[in-house]
Amino acid sequence: MLKKWLLVALCVALTACNSEAPSDHAAETVEIATSGDGNGNFGAVSVDEPAPVEPIPDIASTTDWPALSLKSGKAFISCGLDYEAVGDGEPLVNLEFFSVLDAMSACQETGVVRLRYEGKVASDFHALIERVAAMADRMDIDKRILDIDSSGGQVEYAIRAGDVIAESGWTIWVREDAICHSSCVLVLAAGDNRMISGKVGIHRIIRLESEATSRAELNRELRDVHEKIELYLSRNGVAVAVADLMMTVPNRSLRLLTADELDQFGMEGINAAQDDLDRIQLARKCGEDFVRRRDDFFRSFDRTCSAPEQDVEAMNTCGLELRERFGFPDKKCRADSPLSEHDGKARAAADAPLPAGKTVG
Repeated sequence: MLKKWLLVALCVALTACNSEAPSDHAAETVEIATSGDGNGNFGAVSVDEPAPVEPIPDIASTTDWPALSLKSGKAFISCGLDYEAVGDGEPLVNLEFFSVLDAMSACQETGVVRLRYEGKVASDFHALIERVAAMADRMDIDKRILDIDSSGGQVEYAIRAGDVIAESGWTIWVREDAICHSSCVLVLAAGDNRMISGKVGIHRIIRLESEATSRAELNRELRDVHEKIELYLSRNGVAVAVADLMMTVPNRSLRLLTADELDQFGMEGINAAQDDLDRIQLARKCGEDFVRRRDDFFRSFDRTCSAPEQDVEAMNTCGLELRERFGFPDKKCRADSPLSEHDGKARAAADAPLPAGKTVG
């Protein structure tokens, strides 16, 4: 009998403790306008045949890039990382070869490019990512930051842009004053590293131009999209549960992901799939000790520098101070050291004033 009462008392105590869990960690669902954001942006949309983008047969070598203006959002190019000091950079609207070349020419000296994007995920966003990545390859600019603020857009182009990002080495920021909602989370999933201070949210995909007259017909139409999203998330080391949320949360609502959920889904910090590949390559190039110290650093960074509501600039500052404890930057593999985008010329440029006549975006 005594054991029974002790067990009951223990259960009551545990229940009381659980009931006092901080509300900050609870998932939050907010209502949004059913007509989108006022600019025709419904968050996450899918169509049978995405609007075609004129392909560039050999983007890596030709200068004959088809004329294209950015209309779905605003883009800015900066060659420094301190956005509080230097702003978002110079506007980039024309995506022709020499326009992109001119915008990024100063970044060849610093070795880093920060692309700020505010707007919808659409065909021209995919072209923007593809062309900036191709130009960075030509200029040997290895450090690439996508500084994004987007309420979503077309799923198919989010996947296409994500595939470019996954193959070309980007860190993605969602700053404290930014959002990444709906199909934007697919772009976020592709980054080598994800630094998140703003709000990340998910809701159901809208099927445009659907001829469905029943739930069953609509479900069949969405099933193929769901499978494509699952495959995409899997190859980017993100939990396929995210695809399920994109099928279940009503489109008029938005499920804001907590810091714990972002971590559990594999959407924050180092990309697990990329990390596996990096560890194999870095062990060969820099040695096992380098890999061990790098792992230790990122574990400590996650505990110390990635606190909820921490702004991206503070995360970077914390990380730069923390890494010295683990012997970084490494003398042998400086460019492969954590947060190496802040080293050398890139770090000096981040703190440098703008040239005469230049303004910030």
